[in-house]
Amino acid sequence: MSDPGVLSFTHQGWEQVLAKVKRALVYLDAACAESLHWGCGSTRLLEAVGGPACHLREFEPTAVGGGAEQPKAVFVLSCLLKGRTVETLRDIICRSHFQYCVVVTAVNHAVHLTANHVPAAAAAELEGQQPVFEQLEEKLCEWMGNMNYTAEVLHVPLLLAPAAPHLALTPAFASLFPLLPRDVHLLNSARPDKRRLGSLGEVDATALPPELLLQIRCLVSGLSSLCEHLGVREECFAVGSLSRIIAADLANYAPAKNRRKTAAGRASVVFVDRTLDLTGAVGHHGDNLVEKMLSVLPQLPGHTNDVMVNMVELTALHTEEENWNAVAPGCLAQSSDMAGKALWEALLNTKHKEAVMEVRRHLVEAASRENLPIKMSMGRVTPGQLTTYIQLFKNNLKALVNHCGLLQLGLATVQTLKHPHTAKWDNFLAFERLLLQSVGESTMSVVLSQLLPMIKPSHQRTKDDYCPEELLILLIYIYSVSGEFTADKNLGEAEENVKKTLAQVFCEESELSPLLQKITGCDSSINLTFHKSKIAMDELFTSLRDVAGARNLMKQFKSVYVPGNHTHQASYKPLLKQVVEEIFHPEKPDPVDIEHMSSGLTDLLKTGFSMFMKVIVLSTRLLKPLNIPELLFATDRLHPDLGF
Repeated sequence: MSDPGVLSFTHQGWEQVLAKVKRALVYLDAACAESLHWGCGSTRLLEAVGGPACHLREFEPTAVGGGAEQPKAVFVLSCLLKGRTVETLRDIICRSHFQYCVVVTAVNHAVHLTANHVPAAAAAELEGQQPVFEQLEEKLCEWMGNMNYTAEVLHVPLLLAPAAPHLALTPAFASLFPLLPRDVHLLNSARPDKRRLGSLGEVDATALPPELLLQIRCLVSGLSSLCEHLGVREECFAVGSLSRIIAADLANYAPAKNRRKTAAGRASVVFVDRTLDLTGAVGHHGDNLVEKMLSVLPQLPGHTNDVMVNMVELTALHTEEENWNAVAPGCLAQSSDMAGKALWEALLNTKHKEAVMEVRRHLVEAASRENLPIKMSMGRVTPGQLTTYIQLFKNNLKALVNHCGLLQLGLATVQTLKHPHTAKWDNFLAFERLLLQSVGESTMSVVLSQLLPMIKPSHQRTKDDYCPEELLILLIYIYSVSGEFTADKNLGEAEENVKKTLAQVFCEESELSPLLQKITGCDSSINLTFHKSKIAMDELFTSLRDVAGARNLMKQFKSVYVPGNHTHQASYKPLLKQVVEEIFHPEKPDPVDIEHMSSGLTDLLKTGFSMFMKVIVLSTRLLKPLNIPELLFATDRLHPDLGF
């Protein structure tokens, strides 16, 4: 096996699962399916299962059970074996004919003890024992209908979906989002008056609801397993309120104490609240092809970090829209195709122009190896030129199979370049640059007034105008990049005008998108009244104010906005870039906003960043990777911006 890293960690976990699945019916939940998708691919799992039929099913309450000819089942789950998960297990098993059940959970037994309210002292005495898993094994046999049947419950840390050797995602924690100032009011509603919190800075683990604490502990248990695989003793640092809680939990995680004593290496783990900088998440500054692919191509169902690539171009079907669903979609993840994987990693780390040229180079080289009649052309790469190269493989089954991964990425490139939203990219970028100049020179009310004429109902919009979702993106950009601002006398009126106009636009939409349905609480525009829409806008702007104030507690990282001068225009400086610069700057004093979380008396005596050896940067929620040769993780969507 290669040197320890995110790829080997994921492969090692899946090898343990694959050893159990021979001739089994395999049920996976969405997060584990995504880990498999990026880690080793479904083909590897099907090969391990064996047999001519496809035996993969989604783990859900309505999942089809196993017939009399399917006596073995393996359930691969990312969550705690508790509550609805156990109920779903029971329902599937009871309507099946299983005689052998294996349940794999990505959450270790120690967290299951916590979830079952076992005190820490009692849990310590149970070291080496797994009573929760053993009790579930008995239940599995009971549900199968015979206590002599075989049942196994085991923990395998399937935490990561490795998008690249130095970039991994945690799809099971896609819903984990940092706290906003308004959340303090919700937390205070469950606290006595004398113990009420004044700000996010006062929030600690004892103030959080049990469900959120358990979610954090599940993440911490997976990260601890990763550190064990890497052979490192981690030092935990945090930027932001929720990151501070997660970092402290990892630093004091009891099951990790013994393995830290024997760890040969050291690593510093920096957690960052993504809400401190949403500008980069919604902005269009990144000159990166992958970012555009993820923004414009339709999302792969059940996935948080991949898209669908239309493969009809490589078939004999006509390319009309009604045929698109007749062929299984391609995707960006190429875990089992080495050439495709190499191209994907190149696309992640190059700018748009170089990336498109890299796609052409790979297609030309592949066509040459297959002796296809390729006609070389130099100069600017166009979608039509790439399509011509791709169609050379169309009627050659051997070439198609040999270069399937490369062709998926090639088609993804063509479809991204031709997508109407890609043409809008420059419009977004131009308006964002205008906003950056306005933020430094004008009040927030003036900035909102510039946005107001761009809010148009569907019957007045052209292809160049912004739809409601795009307007929301611009609003997040405005409030996040502005940060804390002084409320002038016209701000309330300006916000009210935008809210009313947006509320009316929502009501006039012929069909509500999933996002608008979630925001308004209505599944159809027919049921959406102006009153409901206005209430939703009031809530939205409360959240926007919180986004603007997310950095209020920061002393050093208070702004991502760099004012312009007579030689340079105003610009955006990503928070993550600022954090990394502070960490690696040889002369600056200890950063006050990067908090070190102690795991004991010895750590309390440490000062400075001398312990920064390898750096692992993690972000709660949406993270844009920096172009640094370190390990990088995101708890949600992959959204590259390699302009660091």
